Amino acid sequence: MVRLVARTQPIGVACPACAAVSDRVHSVYARRLEDTPVGDRPVVIELTVRRLCCENSACTRRTFAEQVEGLTIRCGRRTPSSRRLLEAVAVALAGRAGGRLAAALHMRVSRTTLLRAIMALPDPAWAVPKVLGVDDFATRRMHHYGTVLIDCETGQPLDLLTGRDAATLAGWLREHPGAEIICRDRAGSYADGARTGAPNAVQVADRFHLWRNLGTAVEASIRLHGTCLKTAAASPDGPANDGDSVDATKAMSPIEARIRERHATIHALPAQGHGIREIARELHTGGNTVRRNARAAVP
Repeated sequence: MVRLVARTQPIGVACPACAAVSDRVHSVYARRLEDTPVGDRPVVIELTVRRLCCENSACTRRTFAEQVEGLTIRCGRRTPSSRRLLEAVAVALAGRAGGRLAAALHMRVSRTTLLRAIMALPDPAWAVPKVLGVDDFATRRMHHYGTVLIDCETGQPLDLLTGRDAATLAGWLREHPGAEIICRDRAGSYADGARTGAPNAVQVADRFHLWRNLGTAVEASIRLHGTCLKTAAASPDGPANDGDSVDATKAMSPIEARIRERHATIHALPAQGHGIREIARELHTGGNTVRRNARAAVP
């Protein structure tokens, strides 16, 4: 460990309340400050500072502690450079992971200290983007939901809203006008909120929700024509030659091959005098599964 011992100079210091300069010493005390590591060693500064008396009789403060610019802050145990490094670690990795990295940098802090450093940071400044992204998120799934607003061009999160109803989004849009395009999910409440709060904005769907729409449509179509597919699978008209059969077997997935093999086994064992429970124990499956396969003519 690198240990530095220093004290402040005997000069006048301005009172933080009234700015009156004073050099009348009330008392002295020692401060222990952690600085950024040097040469793979932690650095500790033991600084002796003065507590001064304010000579302005109209001032509300009778005494004050002097601060060294660029080195100390009120009630701070770390230098500004050390605090900035910890803030960068906290923003990148948050609690426990940030604490492990800080320990490797010879700056031992707890996860709660890093979380407090994040919460003490001011929110970054932002302007209402041209393309505004709107989506919901769950703080407790199926119970509590909120709305996240994102700048779609930069990916920067802008704000979090406590609800996901139309009134909440419309109120935010009225307070922050300027969005030309609103990229949202398929929720009808967001459509109503965007239409009310920003009537001139164009509403579009992002790529993820377009894929969701397509998947939902394909699934609905398959369910609608499920009987046709089952009829085609059960049709006795098979391949014309053995080569086509070999190709079909090669194209079969492992899951499909396992299902067909289990179906054939279940249909073969009852003919040998085995019961449902015995077949279930042999195949390590449930009795209902055995019954369904026994009743089914095809896998």
